[in-house]
Amino acid sequence: MTNSKRRRGLSVASALLGGVLVLSACSGGDDASGSGDGDTSQAKVDEAAAKKTSEAQIKITPEDGKDNASINSAAVTVSKGTLTEVTMTTAEGAAVKGEISADKTSWKPSAQLERSTTYKVAVTAKDAKGLEAHENGSFTTVSPNNSFLGYFTPEDGSTVGVGMPVSINFDKAISNKAAVQKGISVSTTSGQEVVCHWFNDTRMDCRPDEYWKAGSTVTLKMSLDGVEGSQGVYGVQEKTVTFKIGRNQVSYVDAKTKQMKVTQDGKTIKTIPISAGSPDNKTYEGIMVMSEKFKETRMNGATVGFTDDDGKGEYDIKDVPHAIRLSSSGTFIHGNYWGAKSIFGSVNTSHGCVGLSDTKGANDKGSAGYWFYNNSIVGDVVIVQNTGDKTIAPENGLNGWNMDWAQWKAGSAV
Repeated sequence: MTNSKRRRGLSVASALLGGVLVLSACSGGDDASGSGDGDTSQAKVDEAAAKKTSEAQIKITPEDGKDNASINSAAVTVSKGTLTEVTMTTAEGAAVKGEISADKTSWKPSAQLERSTTYKVAVTAKDAKGLEAHENGSFTTVSPNNSFLGYFTPEDGSTVGVGMPVSINFDKAISNKAAVQKGISVSTTSGQEVVCHWFNDTRMDCRPDEYWKAGSTVTLKMSLDGVEGSQGVYGVQEKTVTFKIGRNQVSYVDAKTKQMKVTQDGKTIKTIPISAGSPDNKTYEGIMVMSEKFKETRMNGATVGFTDDDGKGEYDIKDVPHAIRLSSSGTFIHGNYWGAKSIFGSVNTSHGCVGLSDTKGANDKGSAGYWFYNNSIVGDVVIVQNTGDKTIAPENGLNGWNMDWAQWKAGSAV
């Protein structure tokens, strides 16, 4: 290469490098040395933008995208600000009612959410300067297959007899009985110790050693949300139930004398002639608790195993008056209008129920059936004696009183 060519090549390279340097200097400002005027300007822009951002911090529970979410814990909270608008809808667009707290820092739905449902939440809040913040989230609640419910008796706010246990029937088999039992508490204003007993994997009853004290109040608390009842199956209930114990009424049915003594606080207030189960169809003996009352109901023998050669019920009475259930298997104390009046107090003729003289239509105020029905409440105790039959199984109805206290406590999981 000649010297002239070499000089021309260096000149071109120098020009290109100079162009790059010039362009670089232009991108940073007029000061080609990059002394910091440009950085300071950008910081000022960032600072100004930050001042326009709300300080309000919104939190949505359950977190965005969560599956198998609780149906009880949905909530919105805000710190460094106040809530101005919260909307919750299902994926289909149905609105969910809710309320913002008085101090405008939290929101909750007004009712328990549904299972297996996707919910969307949109929130707006303002900080002290009036700047708005926004947050959105979506979650899906736990499915029925992954959750369990406990169906309980008696009802909230009811008044019941002294024999009424708290009885809970679960819709899934419970293997972690101790965990579930720890999530349930039963207390009474009388101060009586209350113990729960598992009859099987789906039923747990709770009662004191002796009948509830008349006039006391019993409280059932179910804190089962998130409690694992069995592998992968969780509770969803957060509920408090209270009921009152009425007067102490216990009735004694004697199949031998064919009389029933109705007592209150240990004193006999009425004696009623009865007709119990026949020698071929004896009535269970033992302590029984009234679980349901029907002014009139149908009784078909086929439903409890009394059938003729054609498979039809040995009886089918569509208007049995004043029927009170004593067992799950079909034992009732009820009015009887079809039998001769002479049988009551003199002969046992029934298929296992306890019959009282009554009148068709259930409106005869002078009948024994009418009086007993109207002077009884669910939870009252009926003790059946001298029938010659076995004692009713404790789990057949609400009849756990046929276990002594040691047996009852042995069925607790805690």
